[in-house]
Formats: sequence, C-alpha cells, structure tokens
Amino acid sequence: MVPEQLLIQYGAVLKKYNKDSTVLYKGQQANFFFQIKTGSVKMYNLSEDGKEFVLELFYNTQSFAEPPLFSDFNYPAEAITTIDSEIYVLPKASFLNLLKENFDVHLTLNKILCNRLKYKSMILSEISVQTPEHQMITLLTYLKDTANCNSEYEIPLTRQQLADLTGLRVETVIRTLKKLAQQEKIIIKNRKVFI
Repeated sequence: MVPEQLLIQYGAVLKKYNKDSTVLYKGQQANFFFQIKTGSVKMYNLSEDGKEFVLELFYNTQSFAEPPLFSDFNYPAEAITTIDSEIYVLPKASFLNLLKENFDVHLTLNKILCNRLKYKSMILSEISVQTPEHQMITLLTYLKDTANCNSEYEIPLTRQQLADLTGLRVETVIRTLKKLAQQEKIIIKNRKVFI
C-alpha cells in the first residue's frame, strides 16, 4: 500500500501490539491512518446478543479504517490484532498531506477502497439471499482472486473466521465445505481448504 519510507518520512510511528490488543474502538474519533507492517487485524461489530460479525481481516502491508479520515465520522467498528503485530500509525493531518503530495499513492488507495466497497456489496447480497454453498464459494473465490492466484490457492482462514465473515454458524461452514468438496468445487487436504 503506502511505501514504508513514505510513512516514516511523514512521521509514522511503528507500534507493537500483542495478540488480541485493541487498535481502535467503535465510536472513537478517527485521528490516525493505520498500516500493518507484520501481523493481522480484524475489524468487527458485536450484535446486541454478543454475536461477532467480522467486517474484514487485514494482513501485512494492508491499511485499514481509512474512510472516517476522509469524511470526519467516528470509527464504525472495533479493530483488534489476531496475532502479534507491528502497525504504522500516522496522524490524520500528516496522512492527508502525504496523499496531497503523492498522487500515485492516492490513486492506489482509491482503487483499494473501491475494491473493498465491491466486496462489501457482494457480501451483503450473498448474506441476504443466497444459500450457504453459494455464499461460501463466492467468498473463497473472492479471496483467491484478491491474492492474484492462478493456481490452487490455500485459504488462509479458519472455519471460525469464514463463519465470522459470512454470518454463518461454524457448524454450517463445516457442512458447507464438506459438501463443496464432494461436489469437487474445493479441495480439503489435512483440514486445509484449497480452491
């Protein structure tokens, strides 16, 4: 995403977070740009009954929680680390200056945000009207396409994470994956899912 040298040049600080550390809270004012150097971050919301719905998972070199920086609204979700992580944290004003002075980075960020909107639209459509098999194969295909993989691709998520991303129960995900494997739409080897 944003080259590390540029982040450092504009004043980003590299912070270390242990697994399950909160990076930002829902409702918190958006004052920083975040980009993962190493690790993983989960953005999620909780329903009134405590059920977690994962909005997206982010990994090495990916940024997250940018929209509130542009529209001056508070974070609409929580973000926690899923493993020990190192994250660049850049103040909002410095981030906006970086974008103004580096148009190519701005264009890249716009493309990333548009792809995220496409993903959100796809997931909303899938959750509301499609069967679990259709939801799962659409998500797995999206993950493979996002990784730009033209051969067999190992899905880097647990069954729980797939459930959290689709709103399905873990038991439903397990049954659905078995069914997709029987239909030869995916491959399961040593409990790992490949598409």
